[in-house]
Amino acid sequence: MATSKKQRIAIAVIVLVGLLGGAAVLMTKPHPVGEEAQTGQSESKAPNKDAGKHADSAPHGQESKASNEAHYEEILKLSDEQAKASGITVQVVGAGKVKAAADFPGEVRFNEDRTTHVVPRLAGVAEAVMADLGQLVKKGQVLAVIASTSLSDQRSELLTAQRRRDAARVSFEREKKLWEDKISALQDYQQAQTALQEADIAVQNAAQKLAAVGATPAASGLNRFEVCSPFAGTVVEKHLSLGEAVKEDASIFTVSDLGSVWAEFAVAPKDLATVRVGQKVIVSSSAFDSKAEGTISYVGALLGEQTRTARARVTLTNPSGAWRPGLFVTVAVLGENQDVAMTVSVEAVQTIENKAVVFKAVPGGFAPTLVKVGRSDGKAVEVLDGLKPGDKVAATHTFVLKAELGKGSAEHEH
Repeated sequence: MATSKKQRIAIAVIVLVGLLGGAAVLMTKPHPVGEEAQTGQSESKAPNKDAGKHADSAPHGQESKASNEAHYEEILKLSDEQAKASGITVQVVGAGKVKAAADFPGEVRFNEDRTTHVVPRLAGVAEAVMADLGQLVKKGQVLAVIASTSLSDQRSELLTAQRRRDAARVSFEREKKLWEDKISALQDYQQAQTALQEADIAVQNAAQKLAAVGATPAASGLNRFEVCSPFAGTVVEKHLSLGEAVKEDASIFTVSDLGSVWAEFAVAPKDLATVRVGQKVIVSSSAFDSKAEGTISYVGALLGEQTRTARARVTLTNPSGAWRPGLFVTVAVLGENQDVAMTVSVEAVQTIENKAVVFKAVPGGFAPTLVKVGRSDGKAVEVLDGLKPGDKVAATHTFVLKAELGKGSAEHEH
C-alpha cells in the first residue's frame, strides 16, 4: 500500500512538472511567434504593396495604350492629296451669323395652278384610252377618244350651215351681177346680201359650239371626240376604262405638272406676325437629306373653323420629282441674322446613329467628333458644344468620310 502511495505521489509530481513546463513554454513562445508573424505579414504586405504599384502601373500603361489605340483607330487616315481628290475642304470653326428660324410642320401638295381635272365636256362612250396612270404626257397629247352623239349633231349643224352659206354666196354673186347689169331690182340684191350674212352667222355659231367643247370641225368621224391634255405633266389620276359610259362633267383624268409643287403648313395666330408673304424659307424632310429654298407665296387671311390656324404656302421647283405630294416636311421660316459664337457649314454636319457628328482635321486624317448643334439657316449651323474656336473641320463632301467611317465600323464588327 505504501509503495502504491509513493507511486501515485511520483506520478502526480511528474504531471505537475509537465503542466508547469507547458505553461512556461506557452508564456515564452508567443512573443517570438507574434513578432515573426507580424514581420512575415509586414514583409508580405511590403511586396504586395510593391506588387500593387507594379500591377497598377502595368494595367494603367496598358489602358493608356489601349485608349490611344482606340483613339487612333477612330481617326480616318487621309492624306492632303486624297482629301483634295475627294473634294474635301477644311474650314476653321469660328463666330458667324445665322438667320433665326421658326419651324412649322407641313406637307407637300399638288400645285393647283398646274393641276387640272380633265372632263370630256360631252357625254359618250370611251372608244379608246391611250393614257396610263403615271404617264408623262405633252401638251395637246390625246388621252382618250369618246364616241358622242351630241358631238355628231353639232358637227352636222356646222356642215349644214356651211352648205347654206355656200349656196347663199352663189345666190348673192348672181343677184349682184344682175343688179349691176340693171336686169334685177335693188331689192333682190339686198335680200341676197342679207341671206349671205345670216348664213355666215350660222356657220360661226356652229363653229363656236364645237370650240366650246374642245372639238375640231374636221374629224375622221362625226361622233369621234379626242380628249387632249391641256399642258405637259403627269397623269396622277385615271377614272376611265375602255367601253365605259361617261357624263359630260365626269373627271376622267387628273394631270399635274410636278415640276412645281406646294409645301403647305399651318400658322397659329401667335405666329402670324412673323410669317409673311415674301419671306425666305427652307423646306426639309426626314425622309432624305435634301433641302430646298423657297419663298412664302400665300398666307391665308382667314382662320380655319376647326383648326383655328391660317394656311400658308411655299411654291417649290421640283425638277427631279423628289418632293412628292403627300410627303411630310418641315418648313423653317427664316428671320433676321443673329450673331453666334461658333458656326460650321451645313454640309460639315452629318447624322450618325441619330447624333450630330463633324470630322475634325487632325494630323494624318480626320477624327469623327460628336457635337451639339443649334440653329440653322440652311447654309450655316450653330455649334453649341463639342468644338472650340480655331478647330478645323471638313466642310464639304463629308459624306465620303461618313461612308468610310461606316465601312470601318462594319469591318471592326466583322
